[in-house]
Amino acid sequence: MDFPQALRERRTRRRVSQLELSLRAGTTQRHVSFLESGRSEPGREMVIRLAESLELPLRERNGLLLAAGYAPAYPQTSLDDAALAPVRDALRHILDAHRPYPAIVVDARGRLIAANDGYAVLAEGAAPELTGPAANVYRLALHPRGMAPRIANFPEWARHVLEGLRREVLRNPDDELAALLAELETYVPDAPLPPGHLGFAVPLELRTAAGELRLMTTITTFATAVDVTISELRLEAFLPVDQPTAALLAAAGQSAGTVREKRI
Repeated sequence: MDFPQALRERRTRRRVSQLELSLRAGTTQRHVSFLESGRSEPGREMVIRLAESLELPLRERNGLLLAAGYAPAYPQTSLDDAALAPVRDALRHILDAHRPYPAIVVDARGRLIAANDGYAVLAEGAAPELTGPAANVYRLALHPRGMAPRIANFPEWARHVLEGLRREVLRNPDDELAALLAELETYVPDAPLPPGHLGFAVPLELRTAAGELRLMTTITTFATAVDVTISELRLEAFLPVDQPTAALLAAAGQSAGTVREKRI
């Protein structure tokens, strides 16, 4: 894909007009129009400004630079590289501090990078291939051999997960994530949602050996990351919705040890 097409596709995908983009990037609508038609060639700084103005992920910003004939601006460092030791330490600290509640770190496609020992309540009873080193947390959540049979409000929770993935694929197209979404949709029955359903406020109602848990989630990202790997990490922390859930998780934490933490 050449630069004019790449810029136009990313702008329209985000529903940003040429005028709005020009104002964000500190240029003119005429110049944006010329860039998208190929009548003008952008400088490297302009490509970076346009990518920032469109709030593109760092991976896509590198792609836009390459389309314009420039070298990528953002490195992609392996998470086990010595340079990222402070990041690993920070993530371990957050995971440990969140115990006894579950917390996980995943990449942009939902692959499990690390978890604290509270992850055991999520993985309880799931097929080994869904919880191993290459586990995908979205597949674990919705697969019939994963968490699905234990989720009391599966239709609502599944819809919540799928809608989030659809938004991500629409905003930042990715063939692997799109294929995963298509797979996950086959696991979810096309059932009507109950009256009063609020997709953005769905607790996870999870049956466990210790009792039923009601959990809400928070997601943390590295908002100022300048490395592709770091920018794509997501830390999802589960929190109890009510006191009985908090008590069950505290008791489970005291007897933890059957499932070891997945360390970074």
